[in-house]
Amino acid sequence: MRRGRLRVLLGAAPGVGKTYEMLQEGRRLREAGTDVVIAVVETHGRAATAAQTEGLPQVPRRQVAHRGVALDEMDLDAVIERAPQLALVDELAHTNAPGSRNEKRWQDVEALLAAGIDVITTVNVQHIASLGGVVEQVTGITQRETVPDAVVRAADQVEVIDLAPQSLRDRLAAGFVYPAERIDAALSNYFRLGNLTALRELALLWLADEVDSALNTYRAEQGITGTWQTRERVVVALTGGPEGDTLLHRGARIAARSAGGELLAVHVNSQDGLRADTPGALAEQRVLVERLGGTYHQVVGSDVPRALVEFAQSVNATQLVLGASRRGRLQAALTGPGIGATVIRASGDIDVHIVTHAAAGGRAALPRLAGTALSVRRRVLGFALALVGGPLLTWLLVAGRSPESITGDVLAYQLLVVLVALLGGLWPAVFAAIMSGLTLDYFFVDPLYTVTVADPLHAWALILYVVIALLVSVVVDRAARAARTARRRAAESELLAAVAGSVLRGQGSLPALVTRTREAFSLAGVRLIVDGETVASDGEPLPGGGDGDSGPAPVEVPVGDHAVLELHGGPLDASERRLLQVIVTQLEAALTQRRLEESAKDAEVLAQADQVRSALLSAVSHDLRRPLAASVAAIGGLRSGGAHLSNADRAELLETADESLATLTRLVTDLLDVSRVQAGVLAVSLSPVDAADVVLASIDELGLGPDRVDLALDDDLPPIVADPVLLQRVLVNVLSNALRHEPDGATRVRLTTSRLGATAQIRIVDHGPGLPPERRDDAFAPFQRLGDTDNSTGLGLGLALSRGFAEGMGGTLTPEDTPGGGLTMVVTLPVAEQKPEVTR
Repeated sequence: MRRGRLRVLLGAAPGVGKTYEMLQEGRRLREAGTDVVIAVVETHGRAATAAQTEGLPQVPRRQVAHRGVALDEMDLDAVIERAPQLALVDELAHTNAPGSRNEKRWQDVEALLAAGIDVITTVNVQHIASLGGVVEQVTGITQRETVPDAVVRAADQVEVIDLAPQSLRDRLAAGFVYPAERIDAALSNYFRLGNLTALRELALLWLADEVDSALNTYRAEQGITGTWQTRERVVVALTGGPEGDTLLHRGARIAARSAGGELLAVHVNSQDGLRADTPGALAEQRVLVERLGGTYHQVVGSDVPRALVEFAQSVNATQLVLGASRRGRLQAALTGPGIGATVIRASGDIDVHIVTHAAAGGRAALPRLAGTALSVRRRVLGFALALVGGPLLTWLLVAGRSPESITGDVLAYQLLVVLVALLGGLWPAVFAAIMSGLTLDYFFVDPLYTVTVADPLHAWALILYVVIALLVSVVVDRAARAARTARRRAAESELLAAVAGSVLRGQGSLPALVTRTREAFSLAGVRLIVDGETVASDGEPLPGGGDGDSGPAPVEVPVGDHAVLELHGGPLDASERRLLQVIVTQLEAALTQRRLEESAKDAEVLAQADQVRSALLSAVSHDLRRPLAASVAAIGGLRSGGAHLSNADRAELLETADESLATLTRLVTDLLDVSRVQAGVLAVSLSPVDAADVVLASIDELGLGPDRVDLALDDDLPPIVADPVLLQRVLVNVLSNALRHEPDGATRVRLTTSRLGATAQIRIVDHGPGLPPERRDDAFAPFQRLGDTDNSTGLGLGLALSRGFAEGMGGTLTPEDTPGGGLTMVVTLPVAEQKPEVTR
């Protein structure tokens, strides 16, 4: 029997339109002639969804009694007996009522597919089993109804029903998803913008991985080995060498340039196990790979370039990052092309990056001018050419010797001398001239096979050989010196330009200057010490350096009056010290700039403090004057009136004095509290607290009734960690502001409690004018009245104190927009840890 085809409509959250899309597709297929039935659909009271069921035949559900309640479930047997071409099955993760044929609805779908019936079904990403832990971290809700990944992955077609998070919130606020009484709670908890964005990303990434897996399966079945650049995948080859960190960071930057880029690190083990790996470095680099969001792999192969290319092709890589070879030129000439060159030839469509690093030779090191202009390696090669080329040339010339060939023989040896001089300089050329002269005399000048110089012309020729060799070698040596000097001057210019640029850029100039210093002089390490504290360093100091132990002492160069530059790695010659002095001057400028920046920051702090003091004086002059004047007037009236005052006048004056003094007490208390918050000495006594008790105490303090505040408290909310006195002051302040801005008689302030993961949230929702996002930080500044209170009372400390108290208890106080207009203040505090109950 033909097995049915499964199509899954995957959504990021309820309300994105999965069921609506499933019903629309069913209607379209029915109009095209397909036999379609609704096996089960949950409309959740949504009129638009219910309207789409019209015209589609439905298989009646069967009722299952459970604990005295009749539950409607899909009648699996009736659907199979009906045998439609296509069945529409909503909510794939649904758990069937006890007594049903299968425990889960996805098992019912498997039965329909086995019966040859095609199925279109819906599921949200939070119900996929492998994503349960991630979803719980994001939303704080544990999903009990899940579908195995294998069931969804086995579907013939998976389609994401996508909707932008803000559009979903707008749909929810408009009442298209939940009834009105559930809208505020949903928007405040599960349907927060951050939650929806994260769930949407999960859905898209899960589908992208599934598509990628299907693509790899297709490529394997079709025998396709070429790279299809459907996604940026960067493979970094690791050897365990010191360049690994540099390569990984470069690969991570390349992968980050495109959305969905992947970083993979690979290390090739030799089949014989004799390759000198460094397990410690590889372990550290593996940790770095995971920290950068990549994956680490190991492959075995005797041919490293081939193994690298085969691995890159197997993962469909688009980029391959290798380190520049650590081999010298002589070693490269003797051992042939390196891994990098071989990988480039074999890489095909894969882009190969050869990244330089410190172990590859240090591109920024300045050429040395001390000693001979030609390196020891070139002089050794010059001697080697004379020793190898002389006998070889002699063998060739002796084989073709004739009385007329003496002139050509002499020119041939002269050419050899010139080549040796060009390669090795003065002394190899002198050696080649003497040896060639003796060889000419022994093999080509009569009498043969003796070193006797019978003719003075032969002795003169030998002298000419030596003179010509000296002249050529001197010219070559001078040219090499001039080239080395030019390279050094160019390197110095580049270094000075980089140093000047570092100082001009300001931030990070000291580390950049120290790094350039170490690279320029090929030092092991450089440290800049200011007043005994290391402020910038690069490289590693030599063992024992500067500590009195074995090892060379560092070179210390003063930088101004309070700083020292430590150079580890050997002395510097005169020209290098001249350049170092230029760098020291730039370091002094950078340190001066740093001190100026610190002074500017201190001045900015003082300016802010002065601004606070000015605001305080302004507030005090405005807000303390009225209660102080009222209390003085009331007490003065009592003293002057004496017995002439009636009981009613006396009571009124006493009440005025009492109210004014209470206002003064409250204002002074707020001033003391805000000073303690800003000084970081707020006394907090944390303990497990029932949020509902504090909420009710705050409402009682303000004298609020059901006509002013709408409560929606979570009965299952566990105790929270808070100071009950401080929390009550926070709620009183925030509630007072919300009530002040709530439209009179139109709506009520709503206060809700809920749990979100390891935290609890207390939300105070008003429907007033709200607060623009760009002005919300100002609302929490001391001594202002923006969103805090009106100009007739208060110092503008309510929200500043509330945020300080919340943060002092380890929580936060943040503003959010209220759907439909207004401001929602969210107090977030940690939930107290629940001790497990012990069963005796």
